[in-house]
Amino acid sequence: MNVKIPRYEARDVRGRFAGRRLQFKLGERLRRGITDLFGAELSAEEAVRRIVSDVAVRGQTALDEWSFKLDRRATYEVSKREWREAYDDLSPDLREALGIARERLEKFHRKEPKGGFLAATTSGMLAQIIRPIRRVGAYVPGGSAPLLSTVLHTAVLARVAGVREVVIATPPPVHPGVMAAAWAAGADRLFAMGGAQAIAALAYGTEQVPRVDKIVGPGNIFVTLAKKEVYGAVGIDGLAGPTETLIVADAAARPVIVAADLLAQAEHDPAAEPWLLSPDAGLLDAVEIEIERQLETLPRAEIARAALQNGGLVLTEDLQTALKLADLYAPEHLCLSVERPTDWLGYVNNAGGIFLGEHSGEAIGDYLAGPSHVMPTSGSARWTGALAVRDFLKIVPVVALSAAAAAELSRLGARLAREEELEAHARSLEQRARSNADI
Repeated sequence: MNVKIPRYEARDVRGRFAGRRLQFKLGERLRRGITDLFGAELSAEEAVRRIVSDVAVRGQTALDEWSFKLDRRATYEVSKREWREAYDDLSPDLREALGIARERLEKFHRKEPKGGFLAATTSGMLAQIIRPIRRVGAYVPGGSAPLLSTVLHTAVLARVAGVREVVIATPPPVHPGVMAAAWAAGADRLFAMGGAQAIAALAYGTEQVPRVDKIVGPGNIFVTLAKKEVYGAVGIDGLAGPTETLIVADAAARPVIVAADLLAQAEHDPAAEPWLLSPDAGLLDAVEIEIERQLETLPRAEIARAALQNGGLVLTEDLQTALKLADLYAPEHLCLSVERPTDWLGYVNNAGGIFLGEHSGEAIGDYLAGPSHVMPTSGSARWTGALAVRDFLKIVPVVALSAAAAAELSRLGARLAREEELEAHARSLEQRARSNADI
């Protein structure tokens, strides 16, 4: 079965790229599933809101009921003994891969600045102290593939930041690889629970599940909507849409590599978005042929074929145009498969992660490169970046002024307060100005 990959010119996608935002789309199968489950035609948002509010009010009972309805089993905690056994049962090469992935994640993120500062002068002291979040929940998707790498790419960062307790939630049945990764990452607890009910349990706590302070990690539409629903009761890292890769390539790129990178993204999810932008029409033709050849032996070819329809091959006037379009799109993964990739790095502003040259494929970033693979999607790379140690830290300012500095600043502050018509603020400041003037 031949796949027809959409072809565009630059002008065809400019508006589409510029107008991107996170959208929640339900297929007919999921829509029918919601109707059957609730006995009413509800939107995904309404369904998630009902589940979340039920768990918030009824706790463990509601969590178990929803888990049984949706996952065919009640929530249960997986013991550390089972994690260790799963880790010991791994083949030596898989244990080595997990170990190296953890080491590279730790090494990369330990370089991230984590210190505050203290500035003491005759006017007093100003400081910024850094404190780790106490308890974090990491959601690890189950679905069609066991994402043991996501355990490492969330929990290891939390550990580097100094988070006291890392709780993992993943849909049942828990894959042994996920248990082994939890052991390798140094997580504290692992619960077999998925979907919106898992997010609600982490956000509000139940008799079994501890309430966390922040939830991180990707998930499907119901997980993402649940994170949106509980935000405020708990912190979140962001709202993840379908995964995406945008490759900018020139005539020096090898079609076999470019096609493989596009398919690596496409096999994730039928809603994934793989894009290739190039000023070389011959490369686009060659990549399209190569994609079809590689699809013939790809186990997840059906998923990849569907995803390819969400992206496409775009002919641009030149590389500058391709990079301007990439900045409009603000991709989760931006791959520069060009002859001198570092020459073009300065053109990039908006990307979750940048992969320079053919040796640095996005799939390496998914596992072993060093940065977390939890990256912004749906255009949110315009204002945020990949999950990092900073996402597990709180910045707390400290103010300790001398009497003389307080008197002078209070006088000026009172003037500003009255301009804002906040008289109590002004009087509070003036009390200090008068009192300190007498000292």
